[in-house]
Amino acid sequence: MTETTESETIAYDVVVLGAGPVGENVADRTRAAGLTTAIVESELVGGECSYWACMPSKALLRPVIARADARRLPGLAAAVQGPLDTPAVLERRDTFTSHWQDDGQADWVEGIGADLYRGHGRLAGPRTVTVTVSDGGVTTLTARHAVAVCTGTRAQLPDLPGLAEVRPWTSREATSAETAPGRLVIVGGGVVATEMATAWAALGSRVTVLVRGKGLLGRMEPFAGELVAEALAEAGVDVRTGASVASVTRENGAVVVLTRTGERFEADEILFATGRVPQTDDIGLDTVGLEPGGWLEVDDTLLVNGTDWLYAAGDVNHRALLTHQGKYQARIAGAAIGARATGAPLLDGPWGAHAATADHEAVPQVVFTDPEAAAVGLSLAEAEQAGHRVRAVDVEFSSVAGAALYGDGYKGRARMVVDLEDEILRGVTFVGPGVGELIHSATLAVAGHVPISRLWHVVPSYPTLSEVWLRLLEAYRDN
Repeated sequence: MTETTESETIAYDVVVLGAGPVGENVADRTRAAGLTTAIVESELVGGECSYWACMPSKALLRPVIARADARRLPGLAAAVQGPLDTPAVLERRDTFTSHWQDDGQADWVEGIGADLYRGHGRLAGPRTVTVTVSDGGVTTLTARHAVAVCTGTRAQLPDLPGLAEVRPWTSREATSAETAPGRLVIVGGGVVATEMATAWAALGSRVTVLVRGKGLLGRMEPFAGELVAEALAEAGVDVRTGASVASVTRENGAVVVLTRTGERFEADEILFATGRVPQTDDIGLDTVGLEPGGWLEVDDTLLVNGTDWLYAAGDVNHRALLTHQGKYQARIAGAAIGARATGAPLLDGPWGAHAATADHEAVPQVVFTDPEAAAVGLSLAEAEQAGHRVRAVDVEFSSVAGAALYGDGYKGRARMVVDLEDEILRGVTFVGPGVGELIHSATLAVAGHVPISRLWHVVPSYPTLSEVWLRLLEAYRDN
């Protein structure tokens, strides 16, 4: 970490705000281009994903999913009927967060030759960033070529009277809790809500999920949410749809929730998984003519619209709020910054080295529930709304030998959305145990615009879950 003194001014080629996985990848690419780079972080190096999102949540879920898979196998099922060892699961989770210590990731930043500044970074005009540390000292960093905003998002809480006094959980508390609450109410129906319902129900909590809309996982194909909801119910989770929260209070230590239809729920903790907002409210956007607290609109090189020096990668640009997609954007942005700085050709056409084209056509996502839900590209409804002439092809995983071998009673479904004009895939969705490992094959097909005629020659190994591809192609041919 670079030591600073008050009023010191230091010049770099690039300054990165935020040392999460997105900021780290921007810095990695700009250093690879030979540009001097500073990276500023106010919390832990490694960001939300490493300490309060992807890594701890998946560490919590992995034993849950492994036990569920084992219970599908005669000869093994009887050995795993007991409860999970919750303290052991939480301890393993803690190892994946490095016990909320960031020494290793800070060393990585140093290892790529970037300078790390700990403190609150704010823009102070074009190409200028101030870093304020806890004792009030201020360092000014100037950027010859670019400033990249990679500050991510934070949980959005609803505007309910007295909510602060209730001390609600957000995703941070849900992934870092030291014990399983006896009763947990989760408000929301998206990824965080379904994954945390899966995890904490298996770890011993009695979970109720309150969904304002009609179902779970509303951004995926409808059958994804339906199958996940069915499995959650079988696991003992009480899923209530059409349940909009009217008030939340704490009474004698318990959380009391009232819905707009008059239903009352009590719990030990309440988790609001109701969306994200950009962390741009206090980073000095007003000093460069932008609105504090807003999403930053960018072009496909991740350059903020109306500027020639300010970039925004990851959640802050609202293109795809996923860690892997933010890292992809970071690689594109870092390479684009390097090309512009060195005068190299800028390859910013569709699918070029300096264009984040996948944000529009091939964004993959896995929801680590049981069953898993995985999707890439457009849903049927999204493809139709975009004006494509498409047809959806559905098959049940029960038609695949690999599914039966995976576990008794395997239940799942696959869909591909075929563009009838070009006979390429616009989107693919899988739901079922273990399907997260299938989604990259679908991502290759969607991003590569692989025609149906060529997919016929992509032979899946027998007997694997991947044979679902053959069943999908056969269903398309036969109908």
